Amino acid sequence: MKKFKFKRLKIVEQIIIVLLGAVIIPMVASGIVINNINQHSIRKQLNESAILIAKVVSEELDVVLNTIQNELEQIKVSEEYLTSEQDKKDYIEVSLAKTPVFSSLEKVNYNPEEEIRQERQSLEPHATKIYTPMSNGNYLIATINADYLKNHVFQAMLEDERQIYILNHVGHLIISHNYNEEDFQYTLKNLPKKLETDKAVVFGNKKNQPLVYIKKAKPELTIIVNTTENLTNKTINTDRSKILLSILFSALAIILVVGFYTYYLYINIRQLFKGIIAISNGNYQRQIRLLKSIFTPFEIVFLTHEFNKMAEKIHSAYIELQDKNEELKRLDKFRSNLIDTVSHEFRTPLTSIQGYTSRLLRQDIKIDEETKQKSLRTIKRQSERLSRMVEDLLIVPDIDGARINVKLEPVSLNTIIDYATTFMNGIDIQVNIDESIPIISADKDRIEQVLINLLENAKKYATENTPVVIDTERKENSVYVYVKNQCDKIPEDKINTLFEKFIRIDSETTRTTRGTGLGLFIVKGLVEAMGGEITLHSNDDFGFIAEMRFKIYDDETST
Repeated sequence: MKKFKFKRLKIVEQIIIVLLGAVIIPMVASGIVINNINQHSIRKQLNESAILIAKVVSEELDVVLNTIQNELEQIKVSEEYLTSEQDKKDYIEVSLAKTPVFSSLEKVNYNPEEEIRQERQSLEPHATKIYTPMSNGNYLIATINADYLKNHVFQAMLEDERQIYILNHVGHLIISHNYNEEDFQYTLKNLPKKLETDKAVVFGNKKNQPLVYIKKAKPELTIIVNTTENLTNKTINTDRSKILLSILFSALAIILVVGFYTYYLYINIRQLFKGIIAISNGNYQRQIRLLKSIFTPFEIVFLTHEFNKMAEKIHSAYIELQDKNEELKRLDKFRSNLIDTVSHEFRTPLTSIQGYTSRLLRQDIKIDEETKQKSLRTIKRQSERLSRMVEDLLIVPDIDGARINVKLEPVSLNTIIDYATTFMNGIDIQVNIDESIPIISADKDRIEQVLINLLENAKKYATENTPVVIDTERKENSVYVYVKNQCDKIPEDKINTLFEKFIRIDSETTRTTRGTGLGLFIVKGLVEAMGGEITLHSNDDFGFIAEMRFKIYDDETST
């Protein structure tokens, strides 16, 4: 037979058991008792208030009906003073128009009591009639305006949520307050068949929703007051909430001492658990933050401090390792791009140099002087191209590391543009130079390299038989240089990436121009190293616009 073992409970579980036995169970038991007493009290109040409202409505109804009867009597007396039948008829019509209490008013030559009783059974629910005998044996009969009757009888009950119904002697609804068809049918169904007269009687089978009726003998009307479920719930629930809150606050003093200790102890232990789990899952940034107070044990504070020191050291080592991995990835990508660039871009000039050199070294054919010069010029041009590509590749690490050395000096922009256009012999260049452009502060060799790179780049992608355009202008204390070409408009998302390394307008699969893909990257690095700015634009007139801004040379600033 297995020996029974008790489960070892956690701290929180033990505290919860103590709270249940010492506080929660006694509180619940006392709350139930108090709530039952409160419900009996509220039920009695609801009964008394429903009876009171029924009596108030009964008194208001008496007052209003007496007023209406007096109004009818006054019309009758005034009508009898008139001699002409036409005058009497006109007076009744005028009285009807001036008296909002009546919806119809007429004189008949018979006793209408029996007829009114019969009509009531076929009238609309909100209509009733009164009459008075006249001296000549006729009767003056009036239909009471239901809205007038309702407004005057219920004027003191507008804010009350109870439902009030007034029925005539055959059970037809005359007027109502807060009418609801479903509740009305329920009320009629529970209304006793035999009603006591001139007495407020409570009826119905819902103990928290009392129904009260008063049957009046004269006039023969029945007043019913229905306490709605919404009103009952509101009053009972409100008092119940008050009881629960009072019990809660009375027990708060007991719970606070145990609660504070449990809260700090449990939360801090959970923080330790979460920190250990985070470290085991690779989250080395996780730091444990304790809720410190007089309830926090010293041992937990000490353990947290040592744990955070350990996590910080692990995180630092992890960040360093990540940085090394990223650097290796960048170097590997640069190496791959460099190999791809060298293999693609160096092959053509090397092949050209080898071909023309082999041709010049041949002994079996005679080469004229013009051919020799042409071959040597080609070799020189391709060698310079190789030299520029090598220089571009060598300057990339300096740009990445922000180690470019520049010598700022006064430079004539017009002279530099003349040299660059002469160097780029064979390219159709349209130069729009403002002769009044002042001397700028720049590095002569670097700005020449910038212009040559931009002109080469612009020509590569220019539409056939269109020139490359150079514009200059002065704005305040700066000189702006624009290098433009006519080509297809470059998408906005593409033009923003052209300053990155190895980025070209044409993709690798559709490449139709030569180049390392480093030109604009180098240009941006050199311009910014000289204290300038460069931005790229594209529009319908010029597909490529390089806008450069340089500072005007100032002796005091430069020195």
